[in-house]
Amino acid sequence: MATHGKNYRSVVEKTDALKVYELEEAIRFLQANPTAKFDETFELSFRLGLDASKSDQAVRATVSLPHGTGKKVRILVFADGAEADAARAAGADTVGFQDAVAKVQGGWTGFDIAIATPDAMKEVRKLGKVLGPRGLMPNPKTGTVTQDTAAAVRSFQGGRIEFRMDKSGNVIAPFGKRSFTVEALLGNAHAMIEAVRHARPSTAKGVYFRRCTVSTTMGPGLHVNVKDLTV
Repeated sequence: MATHGKNYRSVVEKTDALKVYELEEAIRFLQANPTAKFDETFELSFRLGLDASKSDQAVRATVSLPHGTGKKVRILVFADGAEADAARAAGADTVGFQDAVAKVQGGWTGFDIAIATPDAMKEVRKLGKVLGPRGLMPNPKTGTVTQDTAAAVRSFQGGRIEFRMDKSGNVIAPFGKRSFTVEALLGNAHAMIEAVRHARPSTAKGVYFRRCTVSTTMGPGLHVNVKDLTV
């Protein structure tokens, strides 16, 4: 059974498991009490009041974090012709069509975002069993199926991230690094919370935000107050 290290335990001792923290209070505490030597990622975890087994209650969308993610995003673009050239010029890490499809089919996973033109999707759909489970299948709803590949590449490089609900009704998404200022982390967190709220399916009933937790890569999770956004 895995056990937590001394740093983690010492931080947990300073927390109250029954307390509901204000968002800024939780961010300040975690930033001031690191549990790792590297620049940890801050994450928001939402427990949503949705039935994940119903397709009409799925949550999947994107949000542009105003202060970026602090992480280098590796972007793969499935395209050819002018759209491929535009994606390369915009800074995409890998651009291709049939060759890129074959590379992914062969087991290559060296990317964080996959973008495709509508024409390329006829081949990219063959990768459903590979990209689907990893949440990387291009989708028009998230702006990853588009004719304007250059704009999509720049958008994801600039802090746009995709989030989606898992099979248990949870959404987990990063919103910055411990090295960010508190103000930057707060701005990103508010943008993320609002994006998840806005993504609420029209068929959802009752309480939407059942629980929201802020944590760092190696740190404990703190239950935070989002009652003002609970509808």
